[in-house]
Amino acid sequence: MLKIGDLKLKSNLILAPMAGVTDLPFRTLNHRFGAELAFIEMLNCRSLGHKSKKTAQMMSTNETDRPLGVQLLGCEPAYIERAMDVLEKYRFDVLDFNAACPERKVTRRGEGASLLQNPPKLQQLLKLVVRRTEKPVTVKIRTGWDKDSVNAGEVARLAEDAGVRAIFIHGRTKQQLYAGSVDYKTIRQVKKSVKIPVIGSGDVFSAALAQKMFDETGCDGILVARGALGNPWIFEQIRHYLKTGKELPAPAMEEITRVMKEHLELCVDFFGEKFGVIIYRKFFGWYTKGFRKIRALREAATGAKTQAAVLGVIDQIGCLRYPRPAASSVK
Repeated sequence: MLKIGDLKLKSNLILAPMAGVTDLPFRTLNHRFGAELAFIEMLNCRSLGHKSKKTAQMMSTNETDRPLGVQLLGCEPAYIERAMDVLEKYRFDVLDFNAACPERKVTRRGEGASLLQNPPKLQQLLKLVVRRTEKPVTVKIRTGWDKDSVNAGEVARLAEDAGVRAIFIHGRTKQQLYAGSVDYKTIRQVKKSVKIPVIGSGDVFSAALAQKMFDETGCDGILVARGALGNPWIFEQIRHYLKTGKELPAPAMEEITRVMKEHLELCVDFFGEKFGVIIYRKFFGWYTKGFRKIRALREAATGAKTQAAVLGVIDQIGCLRYPRPAASSVK
């Protein structure tokens, strides 16, 4: 069990917020496979304050979509205050503040990982968020801005002093983006430097790599991001591996195509057929990653405009008889 403030989670496996990915259909599917807590897509405080239709759709949820996390991106107190006012009418369980996003369009505005260069400012922003909500507040950070300014331990301590109830840490610097090795040592140092839970993130692509994150860092939980793309099975695989030390076999082709169809149906039900099919196309590519002789079917899926057309393409996958190889190696 993992406890974040007053929120008690039955497991410590969490689905990370991913832009353009963690919508309600995707969260619904991953909850079903064992993601205990799932985050919606990152919300920019300016956009949230404008109360746009897109933001309202991103915040859509239902009774099965629990526990639910919301992640805010911002650096200006006035916009953060306005965003907090808007959030008051929505149901969610955890509020995370993003100080980890490494994308240039974010950091050049002084948001995301840019705040790691100014820990006192980050602490003040966290105090503001904590003061404005009764929900447990967490923060997502990286190890530092670059290899010469690794300061995750200092940032974590300041966040704890600000009233944050858990730390999510991706084991890379901003400059690394998603390349290079995960810095397990720094995550371990962060775990030792604070009393609140620390949830590790980075390269959790398999059950064995999840075990490595726990073993190398002593973290309290794991945040799964890219490892869940086209692979909701990763949560039950991790849970089984942590319990038994043995890997579950890769899902059979029949199981893969069944889940692909279920995901498509969820997208169409939520977004409508036109946009649901468009949104689903990228997931088709992730589900079929590693499949042989898949190029023609991917092109057909990309050009499909109806649910029936996509279903027809999925049915053809079964003829390939080439299930995806398991990503079980430990680097």
